[in-house]
Amino acid sequence: MNNSEKILKLLSSFIENGILSSKDVKKEIFTNLKFKKDNMFEKLELVNRSEFEILKKLVQKQDKEIIKLKKKSKKVKKP
Repeated sequence: MNNSEKILKLLSSFIENGILSSKDVKKEIFTNLKFKKDNMFEKLELVNRSEFEILKKLVQKQDKEIIKLKKKSKKVKKP
């Protein structure tokens, strides 16, 4: 019997004995899934939307500055 079968058997026995309600099981499953999701996001080093938008604006601003500097350098090179 593998671990998942043991856990399911234990949970079902708790529910049968009235120790656990289905709401408790549901809450525990959601908590566990949320924890796993958060761990996955942390491993992937994802950023939230607001951080992304801030970085996007910074990159756009730097691009404009680079274009401006390139134009200036072309003007200076032309005698």
